Amino acid sequence: MADPVLNVNDVTVVRSGNPILQRVSLTVHAGEHWALLGPNGAGKTTLLRMLGAFEHPTRGSVEVLGERLGRVDMRALRAGIGHVDPRHIPSGPMTVHDVVITGATNTAGLIPRWQPTPAQLAEADRLIDLLGLSHRRDADWQILSQGQRGRTLIARALMPNPRLLLLDEPATGLDLAGREQLLERIDLLQRAHTDLASVLVTHHLEELPPGTTHAMLLRDGRTVAAGPVGEVITTAHISACFDHPVRILRDEGRWSVRPAQPQLN
Repeated sequence: MADPVLNVNDVTVVRSGNPILQRVSLTVHAGEHWALLGPNGAGKTTLLRMLGAFEHPTRGSVEVLGERLGRVDMRALRAGIGHVDPRHIPSGPMTVHDVVITGATNTAGLIPRWQPTPAQLAEADRLIDLLGLSHRRDADWQILSQGQRGRTLIARALMPNPRLLLLDEPATGLDLAGREQLLERIDLLQRAHTDLASVLVTHHLEELPPGTTHAMLLRDGRTVAAGPVGEVITTAHISACFDHPVRILRDEGRWSVRPAQPQLN
């Protein structure tokens, strides 16, 4: 098997004397799609920031794209990671196509006097189509729905052809249609980019794409379970992770949550 895209080994993170993560380990290979789940304060955001080369561990080691954090230029390493930040704000008036193109330079706006190559322009259009946004290609960012903005940012993150895609709660705030359109397109891009590895953070099982292959559950900075998704997203593990008894159901590749006991009429 090829070297892992991510290798987190026995990592602990301490801030102001408080442990945020405690002895967490995670290995992600090309083509794997991981879900990172847990309640608020579980340490998901801290772990994702390390995977995106924005933060160092207090103890343990983190290797991203074969490079160990602390021994590499973090800015250069981030160029190979597609990090979808839902808080990203383009600088100035921009169309969907403009925003996607900025993924080639990893900037908030278009660089003056910089001209994308024909290949970059074609790739931007391919990604816009893949994310279901061809009809909004020339629409101004300001008039897009939240769901359309989210899909635009995924297309932007894919512009440098990264080996790793990080998605931080991409479905937050979306209505039902927006969520389903997003998950449909994430599923399509995972099938189109077969070597791409991804990690998606969410609180909600309903927001997991059907192509999810693996999962990690965090609670109070510790791993509850990690591994193939069918072994991790179970009634017992989810109930323990969220400290609440529930039943987990799966139908046609999608998960849902029900009360532990059937409700009486």
